[in-house]
Amino acid sequence: VQLQASGGGLIEAGGSLRLSCAASGFYFYNYDMAWFRRAPGKEREFVAYISWDGNRVYYLEAVKGRFTISRDNAKTTVFLQMNSLKPEDTAVYFCGRRETNHDYTDRRAYSNWGQGTQVTVSS
Repeated sequence: VQLQASGGGLIEAGGSLRLSCAASGFYFYNYDMAWFRRAPGKEREFVAYISWDGNRVYYLEAVKGRFTISRDNAKTTVFLQMNSLKPEDTAVYFCGRRETNHDYTDRRAYSNWGQGTQVTVSS
C-alpha cells in the first residue's frame, strides 16, 4: 500500500493549491479516503472525507466552502482543491485510507499515511 501526496508549496493568503494523493498497491475503489493535516505543535486533524464512490463528502468546519475533496477511481487518485487559503491552513497534509469503523474524523480510522505534503500560507 502506498499513498503519495503532492502539490503542496508556499503560497500567499487568498491563493489556491490543489493537492493530489496517488494510491497504489490496493483496490482503491473499495476504500473511503480522507485528508488530514498536522500543523506545527499540533496533532493531526481531520480535514475532508470522501466515500469510495464519491457520493458522500464531509469537511472540517473551518474549511467548508473553501476546500473541495474529490477522487478519480480510474486514476486511483484523491484530490483536495484548496481555495482562499489562510495562514492557519499551514500544515503538512496527509491522505489516509479508511480501515476501521472509528468515526471518519478520527485518525485511528486510517493508516498508511504516506509522507505528506507541506502547505505554507504566508500572510
